[in-house]
Amino acid sequence: MRILDRHARFSHHRVVGEQKTKINRLTPSPALFDLSPPPPTTRRLADLIRQHRGANSSENPALPNAVHRADDTDYQEVTCRSALNKVQGMPSSWTLNPYRGCTHGCHYCFARRYQSHLELGTGDEFSSIILVKVNFADVLREELAHPAWQPKIIGFGTATDPYQPIEGHYRLTRRSLEALVDHSTPIGLITKGPMVVRDFDLLVELSRKAACTVHMSVPTVDEEAWRALEPGTAHPLQRLRAVRALADAGVEAGVLMAPIVPGLTSQPAKIERTIKAIADHGARFCGGMVMHLEGGTRDHFMRFLSQEFPELAPRVNRLYAGKYAPTAYRKQVQGVMDLLRQRYGLHGGHTRSRPPGPATHIPVPREEGQARFRWRA
Repeated sequence: MRILDRHARFSHHRVVGEQKTKINRLTPSPALFDLSPPPPTTRRLADLIRQHRGANSSENPALPNAVHRADDTDYQEVTCRSALNKVQGMPSSWTLNPYRGCTHGCHYCFARRYQSHLELGTGDEFSSIILVKVNFADVLREELAHPAWQPKIIGFGTATDPYQPIEGHYRLTRRSLEALVDHSTPIGLITKGPMVVRDFDLLVELSRKAACTVHMSVPTVDEEAWRALEPGTAHPLQRLRAVRALADAGVEAGVLMAPIVPGLTSQPAKIERTIKAIADHGARFCGGMVMHLEGGTRDHFMRFLSQEFPELAPRVNRLYAGKYAPTAYRKQVQGVMDLLRQRYGLHGGHTRSRPPGPATHIPVPREEGQARFRWRA
């Protein structure tokens, strides 16, 4: 009887096993058949772009998985091997940038020149081809958990805006902030995106556990200059309202008037309107610096000026004989900013500028050392 029972159980298991085998033959295992190949690394992508002599995803496979969205931009997912980037010559020793390229399309952006490292152009391709590091937050969490890591202040968004519109879809910035909170890591975050208020809960928590400073970039509140220079950004006052919301929530939030563009946003009257608006919106600090031009950024910006402001282009070209405007010019602009910050009760924050003595008027800088450059009225 026991032998029959064993035989019956064996027959049952054999039938069940055969049924499972048939099912498995009909239904492929997700682990073996349903997984798509991982997105390429940035290095592999650069090789593909070089091989196909361009990155027009509609005509060749240089961008193998790019998705063309309604904003007329191609979004290519990539995998990254590291999230933390070691840097020198910056206020922080490490930086984080979950995206590459930026749909804000600011014509003066210094990060344009980095596109050449990927065989991409510094012009339209900077704002129309965005690389999305889909595993960025997971890699960051692993790096922060490494025994050798010691929490140090990190610059978040130094080469591309972490709150450009696609962040609403991928949420890489938010997931990265969650990792930074869990590991009590201080940050200085730079953005032009009002979407930053979405994450005020994490920014407040990080402020309590470590340190968190949000630098909202608002070079000017002049609408003509804003439309010309920053075609894909939110209105300056919308950005300032985000600063107000963050400051009211307890976050150290201020404004960077960066960059100040000679001839377009450098007039004392425009600087004063901007600093007054910054103060009116409760910013904790206000820093700023004059534009610098280098490499592909210089090439793009001068083409932009030649097309949109042809009368200004020769003067800016003379002013920028090198990467920076002359020291005398930069000191004059900085002097105007110092006086205006004092007038409206702001300090320079991380610019480490020294407030000057009392003044009853704003002097108009002279042209000494400025290659006969004249500020536009």
